[in-house]
Amino acid sequence: MPVSLHEPTTPLVAPGAATALLEAYRPATDRFLATPHRTLLGRGTTARIPHGSGPLTDRVRDALAALRRPDAPAPVVVGSIPFAPDAPPALAVPDMVHWAPPLREDPLVALPVPHDDGRPDWEVREVPAPERYGAAVAAAVARMRAGEFDKVVLARTLELTSRREPDLRAMLRRLAQRDPAGYTFAVPSGPGRTLIGASPELLVSREGGRLTANPLAGSAPRSGDLAEDVRRAVALLESEKDLHEHAVVVAAVRQALAPFCRRIEVPERPTLVRTATMWHLSTTVTGELAAPDTTALDLASALHPTPAVCGTPTELARRVIAESEPFDRGPYTGMVGWQDADGDGEWVVTIRCAEAEGRALRLFAGAGVVAASSPEAETAETAAKFRTFLHAVGASL
Repeated sequence: MPVSLHEPTTPLVAPGAATALLEAYRPATDRFLATPHRTLLGRGTTARIPHGSGPLTDRVRDALAALRRPDAPAPVVVGSIPFAPDAPPALAVPDMVHWAPPLREDPLVALPVPHDDGRPDWEVREVPAPERYGAAVAAAVARMRAGEFDKVVLARTLELTSRREPDLRAMLRRLAQRDPAGYTFAVPSGPGRTLIGASPELLVSREGGRLTANPLAGSAPRSGDLAEDVRRAVALLESEKDLHEHAVVVAAVRQALAPFCRRIEVPERPTLVRTATMWHLSTTVTGELAAPDTTALDLASALHPTPAVCGTPTELARRVIAESEPFDRGPYTGMVGWQDADGDGEWVVTIRCAEAEGRALRLFAGAGVVAASSPEAETAETAAKFRTFLHAVGASL
């Protein structure tokens, strides 16, 4: 049986412990998160983190401290934080938290998801249309070449509608099975809404006095042909445009985290990570905290939003996003994760995701735009990123 009572450890090794939590997930009331280090299922709601004008980190710290009991495991907050800084968070302390080892260590995750004969017949609408998205990219490139700013991340959406509600449990299982070593999540994001996805990117984690961040920036679509797939990976590692984009993000991450650290380590060159659909340039940043009371959410809030999901300079990039994107990002490019009352936790960049509401799904995908970008390449990159979720729901462009 899974570990419970807010115990953030992973002592179980029995096959099936992680997939048992995956199969036990119930939409609307549960909060599920699988990471490369653990699997978490939160049930019910003991307390919600209120929206307010003060720092979110203080509200989370106060809520967890109020629920702490002597000789009891540290309470845990779970949920999502939106892209916009003034939007309300969707964070709660569950009644019960069950923990298990990571899905990638559970052989049962490879078992096929039962076929759903009643899978929705989706109608798909692109917002904005590819031509309008390409025009927004071209306009941003022109402004960057004129020296106005350095980078902006522009997104587009797919609006999927059906005559009946989708099976979110099956969708979550397909996402987890497609990339069990990634970050798979399903959490309530508002009244009647569920945020569901499979992100490849850790924003930051904190365990004791040590932090880890893993910024990803610079991407290339995978190929089903092995030789071509390898060629694309090598080309990404040598791409001046992508290496520049990645360097901008890593520099921002280092600058944000260094004040919290007595020591920080940043590799000189990126490596590659892969998902089922994409290659990404990746750098793993590690550090030793200078103050023991710095929490995972303190670190995540200092990082959010990174240039990997917003741009640089940050405030100007936000304005360009607002002018260019004909939709509200909501939780997309925010963060999703957990933190306990001791300050340990994991926060993930909310990408490769969708927000479900009734019979509708809104999928999100973005691309980093720099002066060397082309509208065609960035439009193709977003299409490739959509594939993770389209596979899970049985839809296509």
